[in-house]
Amino acid sequence: MAERYSSFNPGGTLWLLQRITAAFLVVVLAFHFFLLHFVHHADEVTFGMSQARMSSIAYFSLMITFLVTATFHGSNGIYNALVNQGLSGTKKTVVKWTLVVASVVLVVNGVLTAIAWSDLINIGVQGIFG
Repeated sequence: MAERYSSFNPGGTLWLLQRITAAFLVVVLAFHFFLLHFVHHADEVTFGMSQARMSSIAYFSLMITFLVTATFHGSNGIYNALVNQGLSGTKKTVVKWTLVVASVVLVVNGVLTAIAWSDLINIGVQGIFG
């Protein structure tokens, strides 16, 4: 009988986070699909509608959480798939840190894009100084 091998320690923190993020992503993707394919069809969506959604703190927070969760889930999954295929030593270290840097760049760029897309900064500044 074939032996099962996984770089995840069953019951370990990364193992648990991979499952939690998967469940979260299924729910958020279902919400996204329902909202943007049933409530509003893709050809009806405008930049203004997207900006209005992103200006809601609840939607903005959900999208930032989605970004961070998807980035972690994808990077962690890629890393562990490569480790399961036998990646080790220096190559493993290089891949790990490349994924970490790429993930940080992706999240920072995504957050900055979301901030620019929303009107939350202007609303907050006007609320404080207006």
